[in-house]
Amino acid sequence: MTSEPVTANAQATGLFRGAPAVAFVLHAAARPGYASALSALDSHITTLVRHRLLRAHERIDRGELPALAEFDLISGLTGLGVYLLHRHGGGDLLTEVLAYLVRLTDPLHLDGQTLPGWWSGQPPADQPAHRFPGGHGNLGIAHGIAGPLALLATATRHGTTVAGQPEAIDRIRGWLEHWRCGTQARPWWPGRISLAESRAGTVGQAGPQRPSWCYGTPGLARAQQLAALALDDQRSARRAEQALAGCVADAQQLTQLVDSSLCHGWAGLVHTVWRTAGDATGDELAARLPTLRDRLSAHLHRPGPPAHDGLLEGTTGVRLVQHTRTGPPVTGWDAVLLLAG
Repeated sequence: MTSEPVTANAQATGLFRGAPAVAFVLHAAARPGYASALSALDSHITTLVRHRLLRAHERIDRGELPALAEFDLISGLTGLGVYLLHRHGGGDLLTEVLAYLVRLTDPLHLDGQTLPGWWSGQPPADQPAHRFPGGHGNLGIAHGIAGPLALLATATRHGTTVAGQPEAIDRIRGWLEHWRCGTQARPWWPGRISLAESRAGTVGQAGPQRPSWCYGTPGLARAQQLAALALDDQRSARRAEQALAGCVADAQQLTQLVDSSLCHGWAGLVHTVWRTAGDATGDELAARLPTLRDRLSAHLHRPGPPAHDGLLEGTTGVRLVQHTRTGPPVTGWDAVLLLAG
């Protein structure tokens, strides 16, 4: 991991790359011998977070739409906030990140339209621009607004709050509720909303996507459960739990999982259900876990594990999920997924 220089460039690092990624791993390992390296990394991380915050506030002041990498979990300030919460448990720099995320939820007015403050002017990374004229609203926990929601909620549960934080959580919850599709028993959410869909108020997607951590119902349900718990809204927490229970009971959704990975495969589903079940008031999710774990094991047997190492899409993530079956992981590794709560 440190065989080559570690990147600390503010434009090229995030929770999953460069100095913050290395620092998260060293902190999770909790070895006394890593203290000096962590201190040096923290100095760089403080500088890059302040730089990223300055640029984000300047962008908001100009009334421009954000790039996903400004605020998301994988590359943006949400991911950096996760590191600060995991490493320091709070602090002034984390509150500055939370204050930015609160500001991110203020609506933007552009060309006579009112859009949520997290609306990206860019198309989704895997889609051509002509299919998303006017950008898109991203719902996912990895790249979309569910990530900031989960961080705001988790920070609240850990006792770190800033002015407007409950209201920001509610604004995001309201937007996600608006785009809830499906039935009462088996709801689902699209991964992203186009400008045309936003204007029409309806979703063009015919049915639920794969039940993944990154974009599917599992990650979105956990984020909404955490938000409800942060606001002591037991009814909404139960509603989120039931949404996930309906998802994992739907054979048509489960057949869309074609790999075992943490990001968008069986391991991610298993771990998200396990974390959500740990905070649930009912036992439906816990009852489903043995079968889901069997499905993961069967997939690892045939067609086989991922072809490479790695946390999100490789064998490392799968092994971590298999290792985490009872109590919370000692290292707190799954904080990077915003599932731990």
